[in-house]
Amino acid sequence: MKPYLNSSLCACGKIHKTTVDEVIIASGAIDRIPAILQKYTVKKVFVLSDINTYMAAAERVCALLSLVHLPFSQYSFPDENLKPDERSVGSALMHFDNDCNFIIAVGSGVINDIGKILSQNTGNKYMIVATAPSMDGYASATSSMIMNGLKISINSQCPNVIIGDIDVLRQAPEPMLKAGLGDMLAKYVSITEWRISHLINNEYYCPVVAELIRSSLKNCVDNATGLLNRESTAIAAVFEGLVTAGMAMTYTGVSRPASGVEHYFSHVWDMRGLEFGTKTDLHGIQCAMGTSITVRLYEILKTFSPNSEKAFHYVNCFCYENWCQELKRFLGNSAETMIALEAQEQKYSKSAHKARYHIIEENWNSILKILNEELPDPQKLKRLLDTIGISDNLSSLDITSEIAALTFKTTKDIRDKYILSRLAWDLGILDDLCDFI
Repeated sequence: MKPYLNSSLCACGKIHKTTVDEVIIASGAIDRIPAILQKYTVKKVFVLSDINTYMAAAERVCALLSLVHLPFSQYSFPDENLKPDERSVGSALMHFDNDCNFIIAVGSGVINDIGKILSQNTGNKYMIVATAPSMDGYASATSSMIMNGLKISINSQCPNVIIGDIDVLRQAPEPMLKAGLGDMLAKYVSITEWRISHLINNEYYCPVVAELIRSSLKNCVDNATGLLNRESTAIAAVFEGLVTAGMAMTYTGVSRPASGVEHYFSHVWDMRGLEFGTKTDLHGIQCAMGTSITVRLYEILKTFSPNSEKAFHYVNCFCYENWCQELKRFLGNSAETMIALEAQEQKYSKSAHKARYHIIEENWNSILKILNEELPDPQKLKRLLDTIGISDNLSSLDITSEIAALTFKTTKDIRDKYILSRLAWDLGILDDLCDFI
């Protein structure tokens, strides 16, 4: 499978490019690795894995390299619970064999994120051999990392080759299968909010890339019932959807096609987990929970109408200094980064709010139209989550109604991205929506 879009000028004004040369999603795909490597000038391969992914597929990769007499070095992280942080990246760099000029990482989220950074820092070509259809970062040019205790996205190297061997992927732990579909379901919200921000803020938007995501999402939903039975078509649908989402981010240069406020629910819970040791789950499962909450809140949003008196009164009464103290209490040290971001962004500026509000008011019917076109029925979504065994009950993470409300309010401060919580703040109904979480 070749990259999905060609490199000619798109109607959106961009030339969509990716460094991904090839994506192979098939049973027995790993066996094609020696032939693929012949397309590159490979002197020696560095194989990166962890204690679990070595057994899942890296051992087989090494055996194939030996069989064709291709020199390689390999390093497997000994950690049972590998973290994508400075320590892991440093360990990978220190164990890297400088005689190698091609990197094969075997794993999923964390291993891929580290492999992309290793590729960028060494200047070598990179292949990811996926071991789980669990997240959408396989084809993206960023890595989701923990730096100084804060979850951040940093630029890294997009893979040259992506291998999705169905025989390997279908053996992934069940929670990782759920997480992959959960990450795909988040795309309902991401496309919705991308379109809304395009309308309100004139943010760049590409309808061609958005349609790629919609098509992949539909394929995943259509095959969802076979996922936990480990049916090949369902596994392939989810993995291809996740690769497409990563490609979409690379094509556009932004994360808009793949993440919105639902991802920020997950980020907030992860940050609290790092700071206070609170419960967390896999990112994709948390994104599914966030998607369920978000779709319900957008359904409630439809019952409101813009009210200038309410909106301007809410903004005039908003005390940013008090909110900063609340952020510090709720998130700890990571709040400082958000406060620093606002110093540059100035989203709470009354003049900026006034301009946004008038655009919202003028385009309210268009916003409602977007919601109706893009979002699923909340009950239908809940039935789908029930089918694959993902609960939207936040008590499983020990999240109280107070924490849930603060999570939603905090999402507006994580990145410079216009999402539901910002729209609700602009309308003066942020507290009203919190009552329905």
